[in-house]
Amino acid sequence: MSATRRNILAAASGLLAAPAIAQTARFPERPIEIVVGFIAGGGTDLDARSYGRALEQRLGGTVVISNRPGAGGELALGAVARARPDGHTLGTTNMPSFVTIPIERQAQFKLDDFAPIANLVTDPSAITAHAEGPFRSLADVIERARAEPDRITYASPGVGTDDHLQLVLLQEAAGVRLNHVVFQGDPQLRAALLGRQVDLIGLNLGAVTATPQNMRMLSQGGPRRSRFRPEVPTLRELGFPVEMASERGVVAPAGTAPAILARLREATEDIARDPEFVRALEGRFTEPAFEPGEAWFARLRRDEARYKELWRRTPWAQR
Repeated sequence: MSATRRNILAAASGLLAAPAIAQTARFPERPIEIVVGFIAGGGTDLDARSYGRALEQRLGGTVVISNRPGAGGELALGAVARARPDGHTLGTTNMPSFVTIPIERQAQFKLDDFAPIANLVTDPSAITAHAEGPFRSLADVIERARAEPDRITYASPGVGTDDHLQLVLLQEAAGVRLNHVVFQGDPQLRAALLGRQVDLIGLNLGAVTATPQNMRMLSQGGPRRSRFRPEVPTLRELGFPVEMASERGVVAPAGTAPAILARLREATEDIARDPEFVRALEGRFTEPAFEPGEAWFARLRRDEARYKELWRRTPWAQR
């Protein structure tokens, strides 16, 4: 190749790259909005606020949290999927509902509508009763449920959430039926239990541990006992082959410029390893669980296949 031709090609390549470089240099041009699918004060909201403060420090802009509760997080994720893919709208995700909502209904989003940034947190699902109520162990719950199907009320923050799906799997494993009711978030679930409106709640271990007054945690869905609640047995220990947790991550709309996505991913990985951010998560009794974007979504696609099989076997919207 002649020197003249090489120079022409190099110049053309530089012209193509210039807009992307300029776009990245200007990013962020306005406040970044992080859309959260649950009400303020819950675990997902608090994690998003910790992440947002850390992101501000790294990008030099402003980050605002927008709470859009409803439909188990679907409304918020639908808004992110429709947002301009310019890096200024991000969304929090909650597994497993992130992949189960589009399985159970015609949803406002699908996995391919998003560009993955990273997973950040895991928090085991838990089953909790009122401390002064009749249930002192999960065995008490199962015994009563077998004697009186559909009488025990179990509240969760939404159909297809981890807190709901642990119930679906437990019912299948134990051969029992409970009465599932839905609330919008952690504070409402807590109020319903303490007000004796429901018998049990599905609420993550971190949330219950942070404010445990008048609550008795009967079980948790992690693969092993939690360092934050070592006295609480896992569902597997109790004889039920069930593992379930809330995994919380961050996504951008599909089509976000690779250079902007790379900057967000780099900042997020730095945040995940920041001792101050880790202490904030652990202070809420949740486990840091960083997983980079592409590896995270590859695993989610495997999980998606697994939940499609569960839906075929036992459609959880009916349970």
